[in-house]
Amino acid sequence: MNKNLFLTLSAFLFLFPLSGKATGTYRPETSVAGFIQLPGSGRQVYDFNPGWRFFKGDISGAETVNFDDRSWEVVSTPHTVELMPAEASGCRNYQGPVWYRKHFVVPAETKGQRVSIHFEAAMGKQILYLNGKRIQEHIGGYLPFTLDLTTYGVQAGDSCLLAVFADNSDDKSYPPGKRQYTLDFTYHGGIYRDVWMIAKSPISITDAIESQTVAGGGVFVHFDQISEKSAQVCVNTEVQNENTRSESVIVETTLTDADGKIIRRISGKLSLQSGEKKIIRQQMEVKNPKLWSPDTPYLYRVQSRLKKGDQSIDGGITRVGIRLAEFHGKDGFWLNGKPFGQLVGANRHQDFAYVGNALPNSQQWRDAKRLRDAGCTIIRTAHYPQDPSFMDACDELGLFVIVATPGWQYWNKDLQFGELVHRNTREMIRRDRNHPSVLMWEPILNETRYPLDFALKALDITKEEYPYPGRPVAAADVHSAGVKEHYDVVYGWPGDDEKEDRPEQCIFTREFGENVDDWYAHNNDNRASRSWGEHPLLVQALSLAKSYDEMYRTTGLFIGGAQWHPFDHQRGYHPDPYWGGLYDAFRQKKYAYEMFRSQSSASLRHPLAECGPMVFVAHEMSQFSDKDVVVFSNCDSVRLSVYDGTKTWTKPVVHAKGHLPNAPVVFENVWDFWEARSYSYTQKNWQKVNMIVEGIINGKVVCTQKKMPSRRSTKLRLYADTGNVNLVADGSDFIVVVAEVTDDNGNVRRLAKENIVFTVEGEGDIIGDATIGANPRAVEFGSAPVLIRSTRKAGKIKVKARVQFEGTQAPTAAELEFESVPAEFPFCYEEREIASAAVRTRLQKDTTDKKIQLTEEERQKVLDEVERQQTEFGTKE
Repeated sequence: MNKNLFLTLSAFLFLFPLSGKATGTYRPETSVAGFIQLPGSGRQVYDFNPGWRFFKGDISGAETVNFDDRSWEVVSTPHTVELMPAEASGCRNYQGPVWYRKHFVVPAETKGQRVSIHFEAAMGKQILYLNGKRIQEHIGGYLPFTLDLTTYGVQAGDSCLLAVFADNSDDKSYPPGKRQYTLDFTYHGGIYRDVWMIAKSPISITDAIESQTVAGGGVFVHFDQISEKSAQVCVNTEVQNENTRSESVIVETTLTDADGKIIRRISGKLSLQSGEKKIIRQQMEVKNPKLWSPDTPYLYRVQSRLKKGDQSIDGGITRVGIRLAEFHGKDGFWLNGKPFGQLVGANRHQDFAYVGNALPNSQQWRDAKRLRDAGCTIIRTAHYPQDPSFMDACDELGLFVIVATPGWQYWNKDLQFGELVHRNTREMIRRDRNHPSVLMWEPILNETRYPLDFALKALDITKEEYPYPGRPVAAADVHSAGVKEHYDVVYGWPGDDEKEDRPEQCIFTREFGENVDDWYAHNNDNRASRSWGEHPLLVQALSLAKSYDEMYRTTGLFIGGAQWHPFDHQRGYHPDPYWGGLYDAFRQKKYAYEMFRSQSSASLRHPLAECGPMVFVAHEMSQFSDKDVVVFSNCDSVRLSVYDGTKTWTKPVVHAKGHLPNAPVVFENVWDFWEARSYSYTQKNWQKVNMIVEGIINGKVVCTQKKMPSRRSTKLRLYADTGNVNLVADGSDFIVVVAEVTDDNGNVRRLAKENIVFTVEGEGDIIGDATIGANPRAVEFGSAPVLIRSTRKAGKIKVKARVQFEGTQAPTAAELEFESVPAEFPFCYEEREIASAAVRTRLQKDTTDKKIQLTEEERQKVLDEVERQQTEFGTKE
């Protein structure tokens, strides 16, 4: 899509949302190392994701130039070291060394520029080899690192080999540090985020992390004197001269609105000696600013250019939101000069079915949209900084974010460990400080006992790295050392604000909704696999409604909380996945999603999220369904009719102060299978067996849902879960396509049991096969998902689905056709010969996983430690 057209469309959607819902398709902008590309700036960005050779295991000589890697698998990053079943919790994933090798030619267009490779993240320890030489190491799995090719003599036109050794094995020396088999999430391995090649002038804007400048590096935008009448926009830009001679440049900073209209342009001159870097500080006033909020996430654009004369030699775009967030203790959280009310949302792990952490940017964006669709206004990252594209999406969609430093239930007394935590915290602040979505930093280790001096140093770092008014505040557990006495916001529970020893700060619940029986069994009513069907899903939804309700119990000091956790995901220390999600691991909705969604105001109009009046019947009208019918709605009242209006009931949606905004509505003794059977026993009257639920506001029906029981399984139906975002032809993007089993009228057969076989034609591939239960895929609660990945060529893709065992009366097949769109950035990789299958089989080293085995005594010991930590931090007093 043409960028100007994209900006115009974005502004149109923002200013003129249609029926409260996004329409058509939307293409999120991709930031690279903090910048959205600025046309004509002089900075060039290449997609470095395609064309990696991958080997699972260790192998001698893999770093050398002449090593024969033809037998290795060819992959694109983001990449996971192995595909896993959708239920593969309990340390079943591979932990150990892997190798990536990439052959590439530095583009001729980069002549005269400095060229670097920017890794958004890779899991564990990484060692980088360039043309056979070991040149760089990095530890940690959640923050970016950069390889400067120019420093090592690489020039435009050179053929190069980059080899990366990565190891996601347990290692207590760096955060998070905890062994995976005692961990509540998973160290999926590999180069699981994007890799970019960046070419820029020797005189350029520095990288915020690589500069290692406290409160500096790159472009730092902050604000002052914010009101509805005006705001001061302050832009600090750090420039470095890596030429061998002194240079003078003009730093031009332009502030535009969302559709590119210039608000203010300011220029300043910098003179730099060879090797010197300086910060220039510029300030602009905005009259009548459009203030950023979850409901109106308006983004301005700061265009930064370095110029020599009329020529632009470097630059980029930083999107910013002008907003004033304040925590007023007993008066609660205020946004833009007004009380905001409760902040309610969820935590987020980056895990996805089959691919682990290796999500493309589109799925990061869709996840953020799914959370905003559910009515979330705040997301806590669990328990590490997330993909840059997720942060970008939160800016666009209006989601506040609590950014957490990597760590969970582990402290190493070695002084270096604490220093590495602090380094991670500095880097995450430098990376994410310009996002209007960032509301709080969590600069400590979650659910961990740590020393007082560590907690105080962590707090100091948040102030050092963001020393301006309106800074994101620091939050931590109220019971941890030094927190209650010093931190800006404390983690606690509803009711903590009513205690005699209550803190003075605002209180936020970092994780609500968990009702485990004990930390060994993990039986509870808020976790329900979608495969378990209707009744467990309803129990889960009502359990979460009860917990959601508690987020509104407040004297003013308690400001809300984040549900644990909106997406099902794999864990290290338990054999069951976490099934407490509003969505399953494929992002298929559960009833709990509809309960969350119903808490959004019916009057909400949002530029991108699902919103407006809604009703949802949490009932499938089957022979096993409950007699009571539960409806989730955000209207004034709900009318339920059955059997074509033969029976009708109307009930109010309770909006009680101090409780969740819109209580579930329960209609008692409505469903009787035998009564329904009396209608459906003959073909003539079966269509009378239906439920119609209507949402009523101010006496008028504003939304309706009709439900009918499914009859016999007759056909399959396919849909693509795109979130209005197209599949990008970059070789790593993917979407979920879902096959549903339906009757003649399109009602989903929730009790169907089939295996679905998928095939794909055109410019797409299927991720996974029968070895992980991906294809064929078993139907659960009426549907079976498949992941469709793009090729690097834009074009048509046809997905077909059929039941595994076909026959005269079996459900008929379905097909779905859609198109991928061209990638935004040019690729940089070299096509090379691939060995034959026979050669690959002969050369491939055996990489049978050697899983860690524990004795029963050892297993109980580590689980006892988890229980101790959870008891101290994970439950109410």
